[in-house]
Amino acid sequence: MNNSTDFCDILRRPADAVAFVKGKERFSSVDGTVRFYQLRSSVVVRAEIQGLPKGCCCNSPIFAFHIHDGEECSGNILDAFADADGHFNPDNCRHPYHAGDMPPLFGADGKAVLIFLTDRFSVKEILGKTVIIHSLPDDFRTQPSGLSGEKIACGVITPSQR
Repeated sequence: MNNSTDFCDILRRPADAVAFVKGKERFSSVDGTVRFYQLRSSVVVRAEIQGLPKGCCCNSPIFAFHIHDGEECSGNILDAFADADGHFNPDNCRHPYHAGDMPPLFGADGKAVLIFLTDRFSVKEILGKTVIIHSLPDDFRTQPSGLSGEKIACGVITPSQR
């Protein structure tokens, strides 16, 4: 990427992978798409989410946002997305240095948009993994998951249909 035009060109092309995120029953309004664009040695991640719950803290909710190691958005009565497992962490790093630790989603009237660049993983490494939105912000300290609250939405990362 040499300038902003190059970055815009990346976002115009079809993504290399996508996760369609859906909220669990209590958060059924949460819905969105997370797209992954492979570059030479990094990945652009673009998330567009709607239906997020309104916040209790100054009406500006913040939601932890992670890639998890599991391959399914299923679970049990205590955790609807228990099968999403823990954070994607192939190098066994401490939190917040897991490959799957991503910047938080900042809610605005139930919506969030996030675009960032990372070299913590390749698209190939995350295919079949899950994207999770948590109910609370990640504190970026507490092991292993930053006290980020319950999993409220999930999506499986799959290759994009081009």
